[in-house]
Amino acid sequence: MSSPVTTNVESFSPDAGAAKYVVRKITMGDIEDSLRLGWEDFKAVPTHAVLLALIYPVLGLVLARTVLGYSILPLLFPLAAGFALLGPFAALGFYELSKRREQGETPTASQALGVLRSPSLVAMLEFGGLLLVLFLVWIATAQSIYNSAFGYATASSIPDFFQLVLTSAAGRTLIVVGCGVGFLFALVALCMSVVSFPLMLDRHASATDAMLTSVRAVAQNPMTMAAWGIIVAVLLVAGTVPFFLGLTVVIPVLGHATWHLYRKVIEPSAIPYQPPPVEKTKRYAADFPASLFSWGRKDK
Repeated sequence: MSSPVTTNVESFSPDAGAAKYVVRKITMGDIEDSLRLGWEDFKAVPTHAVLLALIYPVLGLVLARTVLGYSILPLLFPLAAGFALLGPFAALGFYELSKRREQGETPTASQALGVLRSPSLVAMLEFGGLLLVLFLVWIATAQSIYNSAFGYATASSIPDFFQLVLTSAAGRTLIVVGCGVGFLFALVALCMSVVSFPLMLDRHASATDAMLTSVRAVAQNPMTMAAWGIIVAVLLVAGTVPFFLGLTVVIPVLGHATWHLYRKVIEPSAIPYQPPPVEKTKRYAADFPASLFSWGRKDK
């Protein structure tokens, strides 16, 4: 009689890869500690952080200048709110800085750009592209909501626009519906990416595994993750004043804090990641000087 065949169920599970990342329960104290550590990281390397965050105030000033034509005035708030959707991807450099500092190193600008040499760079770019699509869908949705309330007429001036939105019945409907739909987009982004990019950077998870692990982290910590999402939203809104310049501080601090939140949510690996060995091949004198040009070698 043959012995029963045992089957590794996990290997056939669609989320088996994500299941190997153990999710912890966290408290509000962990969020507070993550923000504190994020602030400490920012104080330790403020120059590098501000340099990496310059794109935000520059983008904000460009938006403000464009609004003088009133063509995209109704989209000013949706564009500013959209930073929350793209922020997890844009903060990759801050995760790298916090990781280096955690290892006892003194972070430098070149080390922040080390994410470009990460084995999971392709996965991070793919996931970033997904967040970009989500951002574009949100902008298109916000435009549709505005058009349904006020039609296609452009605002004559900034004061008239705010008076129209704040005092009319259509404007109040726009605020309620817009904030409600925006909340759903933010919730989707939070569930997908709260720990995804740090996990890909640190443990080189695939985009799918990182997203599924992030969803599990939110599902196991619904209240604390909701509080984290509210804190992020409030700080991003505060960072838009004045002229988005506050984001030069808010974005780096949140980026660093996200790394520390990831450390608290995901159980560390018992076996540190080891890069695959580089195979060495023999070189012959007859190959010179062609061997200097790696793209032409067959053994590349």
